[in-house]
Amino acid sequence: MESAAEVSKELKRKKRMKLLVHALAFAIFQTIVILVFSLTVMRIKNPKFRVLSITVEDLQAVTTNPPYFNIKLNAQVAVKNTNFGHFKFQNTTISFDYGGAGVGVGDALVARGRSKARSTKKINVNVELNSNNIPNNSSLQREIESGYLALTCHSKLSGKVQLMKLIKKKKSAEMRCAMLVNLLTKAVQDIKCQ
Repeated sequence: MESAAEVSKELKRKKRMKLLVHALAFAIFQTIVILVFSLTVMRIKNPKFRVLSITVEDLQAVTTNPPYFNIKLNAQVAVKNTNFGHFKFQNTTISFDYGGAGVGVGDALVARGRSKARSTKKINVNVELNSNNIPNNSSLQREIESGYLALTCHSKLSGKVQLMKLIKKKKSAEMRCAMLVNLLTKAVQDIKCQ
């Protein structure tokens, strides 16, 4: 009787130990899965905001005193979202400046929108640039005579990344681009964005 009771207790103890080992292994496995998930999927990164291409719709440039230009552009910009949740962004303005002086020559409005998870949203914007704000003592006349006009553009796109309809995190993307407008071929070239 005693040996049967001892064997029964020993079997129960082994079953409890086996159950405890399985529960511990399951808990370790779940911890690893949650850790990997939080380090890859749940990491929220800033989206990227860039100018893809610019085409010239209309261009007028005169070297008379005072020199001036009037340019209509169609720009394609992209919002690249590398997150596992969508990115909703607010209205923003892309400011175009002349040369290194940072004199504003025009603004383009980017309407609010949404970039889907792990995708790129392309947006077309129109802008009209003119030299009304450029002082007369600038190098504008020399640039128009050379046939190339150096422009820069910058913008900040703000919004929220939403993961699984539970987590919302504010993120923003900044854009700074430099470009040359070829006045002879009426084309924008050498677009370099940071």
